[in-house]
Amino acid sequence: TNNRQQTTNYLYWIVDGYTTSDRYPYSDPGKHEFNYIRNSVKVVIDAYNGDIEFYIADPDDPIIKTWSKIFPNLFKPLDEMPETLRSHIRYPGDLFSIQSERLLIYHMTDPQVFYNREDLWRIPQEIYGGELQAVAPYYLIMKLPTATSEEFILLNPYTPASRNNLIAWLAGRSDGDNYGKLLLYQFPKQELVYGPEQIEALINQDPIISQQISLWNRQGSGAIQGNLLVIPIERSLLYVEPLYLEAEQNSLPTLVRVIVVYENRIVMAETLEQALQGIFKAGQESTPTIIRPVEEPALP
Repeated sequence: TNNRQQTTNYLYWIVDGYTTSDRYPYSDPGKHEFNYIRNSVKVVIDAYNGDIEFYIADPDDPIIKTWSKIFPNLFKPLDEMPETLRSHIRYPGDLFSIQSERLLIYHMTDPQVFYNREDLWRIPQEIYGGELQAVAPYYLIMKLPTATSEEFILLNPYTPASRNNLIAWLAGRSDGDNYGKLLLYQFPKQELVYGPEQIEALINQDPIISQQISLWNRQGSGAIQGNLLVIPIERSLLYVEPLYLEAEQNSLPTLVRVIVVYENRIVMAETLEQALQGIFKAGQESTPTIIRPVEEPALP
């Protein structure tokens, strides 16, 4: 198995394993049945023969310590995982979702503010497939404000509980020594930063975009708005949303357009590259389908 794990032309599944408890003192479970969770194990599965290896990712977790004493031959230290596999370990999505949800309340560090719930946050909504849903955490490659190079992160945006503007985002880091670390970036409260719901309103209120979507829908196909991604770039934000077309006879959606919003402009093009060129190189001859200024009154 070790020889196969060192090769590049082999396939493995890496699964996050968790230890939980409902008896951790003074810990708020929120909407969950447990009030303690750790991503204590990384499980590597050989996709060809089904061999399974368990690696302890959190050696300080007392629950996994107990399990490893009960089954001493089952668990291995994470250091024994081949480097070719360790480089693919990601921040665990399920744990990040729970941490993101808990932060809606527990980012408040002032006791009086916390007691009065004066600064509650919420997970913003997006339009996906014609329906409203909460924005799910998503993976990105980007350079964090405190970093010197790009890295692989898991990101989730926040808005105030009673408003639609963006107030903060949380990043879970995955690369090297930064694996497992969280970074919370908060925008100044006096600064208006568009949130996902406001960007969705801009997209759907744009006459050219809405006309194109309506035209596709009338032709027997269905236009599907994909996940809206909020991507931090330096001190600004780039919003990207794919647009898919689903034919009545074929349920497999096809990517037909990419919509990009940056600062005061909105662009729709056939590819992401064309959309980015339209945003950042608007003076060139080869322009995307539309390049339009954002109209401030359109924002709710």
